[in-house]
Amino acid sequence: MQKSNKSNLETNKFTFPKTLTGVEGLDEITEGGFPQGRPTLICGGAGCGKTLLSMQFLIKGITEYNEPGVFMSFEEPSKDLSLNVKSMGFDLEKLKADKKLVVDHVRVERSEIEEAGEYDLDGLFVRLGYAIDTVKAKRVVLDTLESLFAGLDNQAILRAELRRLFHWLKEKGVTAVITGERGNGTLTRQSLEEYVSDCVIMLDHRVIEQVSTRRLRIIKYRGSTHGTNEYPFLIDEDGISVLPITSLKLDNPVSSDIVSTGVPGLDDLFDKGGFYRGSNILVSGTAGTAKTTIAAYFADEQCRKKEKTVYFAFEESPQQLVRNMRSIGIDLEHHIKNGYLEIHSSRPSLNGLELHLLKLRKMIRDFKPTTVIIDPISNLMNVGSVHEVRSMLVRLIDMLKINNITTFFTSLNQQNEDFRPDLAEDSVSSLVDTWITVRDMEGIGERNRGLFIIKSRGMGHSNQVREFIIRDSGIQLLDIELGPNGILTGAARKSHELNKKVSKLKLQDELNRKDREILRKRKILEANIEALKNDFESAVEELSILKANEGLEATASKITKGKKK
Repeated sequence: MQKSNKSNLETNKFTFPKTLTGVEGLDEITEGGFPQGRPTLICGGAGCGKTLLSMQFLIKGITEYNEPGVFMSFEEPSKDLSLNVKSMGFDLEKLKADKKLVVDHVRVERSEIEEAGEYDLDGLFVRLGYAIDTVKAKRVVLDTLESLFAGLDNQAILRAELRRLFHWLKEKGVTAVITGERGNGTLTRQSLEEYVSDCVIMLDHRVIEQVSTRRLRIIKYRGSTHGTNEYPFLIDEDGISVLPITSLKLDNPVSSDIVSTGVPGLDDLFDKGGFYRGSNILVSGTAGTAKTTIAAYFADEQCRKKEKTVYFAFEESPQQLVRNMRSIGIDLEHHIKNGYLEIHSSRPSLNGLELHLLKLRKMIRDFKPTTVIIDPISNLMNVGSVHEVRSMLVRLIDMLKINNITTFFTSLNQQNEDFRPDLAEDSVSSLVDTWITVRDMEGIGERNRGLFIIKSRGMGHSNQVREFIIRDSGIQLLDIELGPNGILTGAARKSHELNKKVSKLKLQDELNRKDREILRKRKILEANIEALKNDFESAVEELSILKANEGLEATASKITKGKKK
């Protein structure tokens, strides 16, 4: 589908029109592309990507913006150019057959140049003008100026012809890109073209500590604001991709949706029951504290919910990671086959910091994941300085937040007594939204694992240190067990639990004994009551008999007195 330059210009704030380059990231830092109808100079040393960048500018103009182009080469023949860019999917022969592109090779020989004072570029103007009119070109590339003027020693003529060339291109109304070689101590060898160009871009290819990185910088851009930093760029099978600094205004959208940790019992330590979607989570700890296992739980949980996940492993191969997690009941291979999980393993030293970031950016564009896991970020410390690592992580976190991608980092730190963060943690801890620490808790000759939450922005969380164990069935968080000197773990926990059971049994036995004693006393009491009752009844009966006898005696006495009368 073709895009319109006009629609882009109607929505931007520029005082003059611009031409979109189609190069990923370059339009962002130029704030709209190259100046339309004006020349742009791309300069740099050998192998830095000048020809490829200019060729990509032409091809993207044809395929995406319907703007035909002309590529005039003074070094490489047309066949060589077609072959060189075919591996990146650029089919020059087809574009030429469709009358969308003209590729012309101009051979310049010093022996054929006459410097009699009448030397000029009129022949080039005629040839270039014909090519432009043939396809109604909107974009033109001249590669390179050094080859065009290689036979000129007269600086006055050279400068005059350079001005004529740039002026002629402006009059034709084409957006021109001219490449030039970098000079000694100057931007270009002629030291003039950078002054007459409206936009100057410097490409650089450098090697620092055996790591190769290409960088781009906009030296000037007349009439327009632009990015002024150095930006790394990557050359791969899709061409050139430039990485700008993103989201400096911190205005990315946020979500209130909750994402589960996947670890049984860990969700309960957060008041909301998990992480916010689109947040950044850091799990840090020493070696062997199950950071990768927790990350695998999170990946498994997301894939179960049919959320696409990218797992960057800097220490294990995909096969090793899948095998290890299968031992605790996590089947990552199933998610890979279903297309919800991609595991990418490489050593950090394979590329520079920014190239890792560019690769991740391309994967986000192609795979469109909702979750990204990087395990561990501490390995990046071996590729760059603390400042470079932090700068890269800021860009990474910005990019992921803009795309509302939930990100899970792990970080390996060194054991220290006061658990202060090391360089890797310090580089990212203030940037992440949730920070969980796993650590060793040693005591009574054994080593146990503990987990606690340092921070979780936007939600309450537990302040407890929870011991956890790893079995064949996976991770299990244990309940808090307090002893006289604090939290008990491992053998101390088991000993304490055993003592509690013994104490409980003793208490129950004592209670049973007391119950039996009370029962006996109750029986004795009841027997005594029965005996007293019998005594009482005997006394009552005896009293009744006495009373009866007394009554009989009284009656008898009355009868006797009656007879005497």
